[in-house]
Amino acid sequence: MSKIQDYVSQHNVKPSDCLYHTQRTAKNAKGEPTGRIRVLVPKETGMALVEYTCPECGHADFTEQEWKRPFYLRCAKCNAKVSVPKMRDEAKRETKKGK
Repeated sequence: MSKIQDYVSQHNVKPSDCLYHTQRTAKNAKGEPTGRIRVLVPKETGMALVEYTCPECGHADFTEQEWKRPFYLRCAKCNAKVSVPKMRDEAKRETKKGK
């Protein structure tokens, strides 16, 4: 998973040049953190550059798609939904789950 890092190095991307950038663990259907996802959305293109490891099948891939919220993609191998929830919503769910 280095295509986004290569893009950042080649284009000298700074945080102010991005609409959105995150790197998180992705959870499978059982709620276990078994995958990874990294999303970078440069201001100049508005397209999401996405590197992910599917939490269901372990397939690693890179893709580009239109940026919009809520953001998710489908695994190219098993068609599982890999989503990037808003941090606030995810924190609320974790807090509620802990009580």
